Amino acid sequence: MPRIALLLLTLLLACTAHAEAPRTFREAKKLAWQIYAERPVDFYCGCAFKGNRIDLNSCGYRPRKQPQRAARVEWEHIVPAWVIGHQRQCWQNGGRKNCTRNDPLFSQAEADLHNLVPVVGEVNGDRSNFGFGMLPEKPSQYGACPFVVNFKQRTAMPAEHSRGTIARTYFYMSDRYGLRLSRQDRRLFDIWNRQYPVSEWERWRNRHIACVQGNANPHVADVDLRSCPRRNRLAIR
Repeated sequence: MPRIALLLLTLLLACTAHAEAPRTFREAKKLAWQIYAERPVDFYCGCAFKGNRIDLNSCGYRPRKQPQRAARVEWEHIVPAWVIGHQRQCWQNGGRKNCTRNDPLFSQAEADLHNLVPVVGEVNGDRSNFGFGMLPEKPSQYGACPFVVNFKQRTAMPAEHSRGTIARTYFYMSDRYGLRLSRQDRRLFDIWNRQYPVSEWERWRNRHIACVQGNANPHVADVDLRSCPRRNRLAIR
């Protein structure tokens, strides 16, 4: 993307962002805890959680290798920060820390609430920065959790209930931050977007995030920010 276009996009984001929108990943996580307190269920496995503790029995989760990490909630970037950063010069000059400190557009993308979901910590670690795709394996690594990771292929296959949200999040991040998607990924996400339409939960999440961050994911639904109750405008503490 030309430098002038990137500058204009950065200015646009700064002008359209809600006054209380998170400026950093740390701030985003604080707001995310408040948003999901109303519906505390992890994104990939459907496990209930309270505070930062996962109720493994609620979803039949069986730890693969790290029981302590499996028992806690972690915040997952659906589009990994690694993927976002590797398309930017700041990463080549110092990795994620350099991007966070010196690239405003990366910091905005890293803190975007539309790209953050609560997940079982072990699954977050296993998925790492792997891309999503379809795999022949049947889900069994994590007990009843319908998530599969193929470490050799560096690919993760999510449960059906999350595929549509994943697709629409990738499209959103691509549009908003100039993220390039491969032809293979775009084809897969086009299929998932059609095959798994927007759910009630996804609309709920989109509205709550829009009321906090100041923008909706248009691939889910538009949100009239004037209709946001003041009580939904959460504060960064």
